[in-house]
Amino acid sequence: MGFTVAILGRPNVGKSSLFNRLVGRRAALVDATPGVSRDWREGEADLVGLRFRLLDTPGLEEAGKESLETRMSAAAADAAGQADLCLFLVDARAGITPEEFHFVSRLRRDKRRLILAANKCEGGVDAAAVSGIWRFGLGAPLPLSAAHGEGLAELREAILAHMEEGQASESASEASEEEEEGETPRPLSLAVIGRPNVGKSSLINRLLGEARMLAGPQPGITRDAIDTAWEWRGRPLRLVDTAGMRRPARMDAKLERMAATDALRAVRSAEVVLLLLDATEGFERQDARLANRIIEVGRGLVVGVNKMDLVADRAACLRQIRERLEDMLPQVAGIAPHGLSARKGFGLDELLEQVFAMHALWRSRIPTARLNQWLREAVAAHPLPMRGRGRLRLRYATQVSNCPPSFALFCNRAALPDSYRRYLIREARRAFGLEGVPMRWHVRVGENPYAPPPSR
Repeated sequence: MGFTVAILGRPNVGKSSLFNRLVGRRAALVDATPGVSRDWREGEADLVGLRFRLLDTPGLEEAGKESLETRMSAAAADAAGQADLCLFLVDARAGITPEEFHFVSRLRRDKRRLILAANKCEGGVDAAAVSGIWRFGLGAPLPLSAAHGEGLAELREAILAHMEEGQASESASEASEEEEEGETPRPLSLAVIGRPNVGKSSLINRLLGEARMLAGPQPGITRDAIDTAWEWRGRPLRLVDTAGMRRPARMDAKLERMAATDALRAVRSAEVVLLLLDATEGFERQDARLANRIIEVGRGLVVGVNKMDLVADRAACLRQIRERLEDMLPQVAGIAPHGLSARKGFGLDELLEQVFAMHALWRSRIPTARLNQWLREAVAAHPLPMRGRGRLRLRYATQVSNCPPSFALFCNRAALPDSYRRYLIREARRAFGLEGVPMRWHVRVGENPYAPPPSR
């Protein structure tokens, strides 16, 4: 997008609600609890045909120097630094606080272009609270209701005026976007998931080379699934950081359950998912549950083992985790865990090579002739069992789709034993190099649909 707008304001004024309204989907978590958003996220806004890049930011708060609130405010300031226009949002019902005057003064001192908007104006507001907003010295605030979609036409006109005043107009933004889309290949979508405090945000920060995500020793800092555009060796990626996921029985707060749901939504929209483990804790049952969920939705699975710098015998650690993987996840047999350290920065290039290799396998197609040659050899090596009055026969196989690879097996009966299906999947992995890739096998009853008609 050629023009960028950042939504700023203190906690719980409705920034994420307005962000969701403008991007047209529930991209950001919304709750009455202040401080839900902790990292800034970006999206493509479409405001009645006016398109621009939109940034949702954490709430601005004054707190201790090393506190989480101060780090969140610093993240919001970073987002404002990337924006062409700052939309400062206040709560029309709650009135103005001294902290808001401080933040607006800082933005004006930094010569940021500003729009002042008052949210929660539906159904009328207190006149004294609205009159206090004039004290910012920015003129009349735009009355909005993010929850009900009121005031968006006026907001569009205000943003468009700043677009025309600056370097980018609406038409120029759309033209540059079309040029970029024509030149840039489609980015690989990589989601990073895992238990709390395994180093997901630290890993993404290390890859990006900047403190893009809030990270720290305390678990549960990340709540939203935050996606970031990045490029590695000329290949574009969309990195998605997610909240740490504990077992459902241990989730004791509404926000934690919302964050877990958002993380699973990120898994479904990804192409490859990196399951990040803690080398000091090994492969636990919750890791197996997360891996199973990735396989169920058919995404490419890569297993990374972080904090390898804290392990004395790295080879033994990886060997133990691989044995646990083979034992608990036979459906993706052959997957190899990869050791790395987000803190020290080693193992990252090898990890990304594994991600792109998995993506290629996930998208792979096997020629029908080669597939049926393999099928004949597999059946000859291990014949089908007898069932009733005759032997089961596999007539034909074909790949019906990829992402993940999915196959149809034409059999003379529907009752193909599960043990034989597992045998075929295991042999197909070995024959076609599909270790670690989720596969779909569908049994269909009937003759070979591609056989020539019988001669008369």
